[in-house]
Amino acid sequence: MSTRYPFTAVVGMDDLRLALLLNAVSPAVGGVLVRGEKGTAKSTAVRALAELLPAVPVVAGCRFSCDPASPDPGCPDGPHEAGPGAERPARMVELPVGASEDRLVGSLDIEKALAEGVKAFEPGLLADAHRGILYVDEVNLLHDHLIDLLLDAAAMGFSHVEREGVSVRHAARFLLVGTMNPEEGELRPQLLDRFGLTVEVAASRDPEQRVEVVRRRLAFEDDPAAFAARWADEEAALRGRIVAARALLPQVTLGDAVLLQIAATCAAFEVDGMRADIVMARTATALAAWAGRTEVTSEDVRQAALLALPHRRRRSPFDAPGLDEDKLDETLEQFKGEDPDPDPEPEPDGPDDGGPDDGGPGDGGPGGGGPDGGGIPPQGDGPAPEDVPAPEEAPVPEPAPQRAGAGERAAVKAAEPFRTKVLSVPGLGEGAAGRRSRARTEHGRTTGSTRPRGALTKLHLAATLQAAAPHQKARGRTGRGLVVRRDDLRQATREGREGNLVLFAVDASGSMAARQRMSAVKGAVLSLLLDAYQRRDKVGLVTFRGRDAEVALPPTSSVDAAAARLEQLPTGGRTPLSAGLLKAHDVLRVERLRDPSRRPLLVVVTDGRATGGRAAGDPVALAARAARLHAAEGTASVVVDCETGPVRLGLAGQLARELGGTAVTLDELRADAIAGLVRDVQAGQARHAAQATRRAA
Repeated sequence: MSTRYPFTAVVGMDDLRLALLLNAVSPAVGGVLVRGEKGTAKSTAVRALAELLPAVPVVAGCRFSCDPASPDPGCPDGPHEAGPGAERPARMVELPVGASEDRLVGSLDIEKALAEGVKAFEPGLLADAHRGILYVDEVNLLHDHLIDLLLDAAAMGFSHVEREGVSVRHAARFLLVGTMNPEEGELRPQLLDRFGLTVEVAASRDPEQRVEVVRRRLAFEDDPAAFAARWADEEAALRGRIVAARALLPQVTLGDAVLLQIAATCAAFEVDGMRADIVMARTATALAAWAGRTEVTSEDVRQAALLALPHRRRRSPFDAPGLDEDKLDETLEQFKGEDPDPDPEPEPDGPDDGGPDDGGPGDGGPGGGGPDGGGIPPQGDGPAPEDVPAPEEAPVPEPAPQRAGAGERAAVKAAEPFRTKVLSVPGLGEGAAGRRSRARTEHGRTTGSTRPRGALTKLHLAATLQAAAPHQKARGRTGRGLVVRRDDLRQATREGREGNLVLFAVDASGSMAARQRMSAVKGAVLSLLLDAYQRRDKVGLVTFRGRDAEVALPPTSSVDAAAARLEQLPTGGRTPLSAGLLKAHDVLRVERLRDPSRRPLLVVVTDGRATGGRAAGDPVALAARAARLHAAEGTASVVVDCETGPVRLGLAGQLARELGGTAVTLDELRADAIAGLVRDVQAGQARHAAQATRRAA
């Protein structure tokens, strides 16, 4: 087995290490979500934690890791007789982003279940992770239905698998850790709330701290065993401290004054539901046990709030997670009662004589500071080379402030967003799971059956019985069981929803430069971005003004990045409409090669005027020619007509006809406006197809 990087050798990362250790002390805290840029040692720290967990006593031969002291009475491998059992190291199970539902929860042998009535169950990753760690790298890229199954199991402590009336239930209690890079997209707020704690990590900007990171990493790679041996004493001490804190945890008490502070803090920050209160109480209790105390203090409550509330107080998908610490301190002071510990123990992040925190040079210790990085020791945090992920999308750089040049106006603030009509791509796709357009998916309503091309995942029972029934006599059926063979099995075909690539081409020219008008346009695009976030789309942003067009944001799952680019967009200059459409065509061409199953939706936001660019020729004719390129490839498109005033030229409508799509005004874009916008998009596509057929004839 390969040697893992020691937990106590990780430089800095105080908040991350503290959050992981609190969950090791009390798994009821609910896991950790680690947010941060690439290369910040997120995965290294999580993998190192597994080596610190105490050995797990298990029933010998049980695939579900039952505890011999109290075996699960419903264990599929049971019933188990009382006995001493055996011990094995705590496991860390990794869930890959591309895992199937059956790989996660396990699968049944449908053929045996139908023919013999036998529950032949193959355990999944949830069973493997029982009483250990389940680690999900890039959890924000995991399909929503897998996240739902994962978090349900984490909350209930068991996994329930059902396939056509045959069900299996087994225990699944584990420490859930997810890591994510926010540049690649956010988790839904409902899913964020299911993680107990969250931690923001970033690489240190201090050269000395970064030097220590590199020095340790190179030493580890040169001789992993020798490097691990140098930290063996610190690892053993920290492991012992975890065991001691676990033993002390049942004795820790929460006083009424502390409970009032917890409730008042959650109310002051307007978090939804009661999960935050419960998580804060459990976290504060774990903090007290970690510090060796049996009573929770106000400082425990403060630290618990810094870990448990930032990801729960977001009121909009575009709000950055965070907590106003001044407001937190005011709330705690206002509801401060009699301190149960007038002589407080040292902070849980302080060094402990003979403990793990007084390790070798540069060790930051496993204590904690707030998300602002307070209390970080001199060595700081830094990236571990093995932790650099390989995302499916190019990383999104930080938006650079754009200055208004000659003939341009500075960026204006977007108007208040609103709920938009549903824009969808006509037809039936097979793209990534989402909530926008119709598609063949693994989840959804059953529309038919087919022979399975690989492993059977969704049985169509009626079609399977219908295929097997005519052959029962020839197969010599004598008993009650149905004689079913592999050729009889039928896979259910299902229809659900997919996510699309929504590419915005936004006119930022002088004709759009009136401040009130551009504010409304930005508000409309921001509204569409919110809709794309909720429907799990990828988004991209092309802007055109002056003499050319540019890709302001390559296609990405980070809708937040698109909103940031939009907010800083200045206006002014001529209207190179053809350049904007050609640039959008190039972006879509590349994306079809990278992700051919994800269908695009082009949203052009313009008044339809074309007044020049770098290309020579009639601007209107050039724009029409560029639009026909999109139409020839069948790209679904919508033109948001931004023309205002009593006299309208109708140029946006002409552009929509050339694109083979439909035009909608800013007012019609609202969900409470004219009904049937989706039908209009589909009708436009059908109209264009008919015109193309007539021209070909």
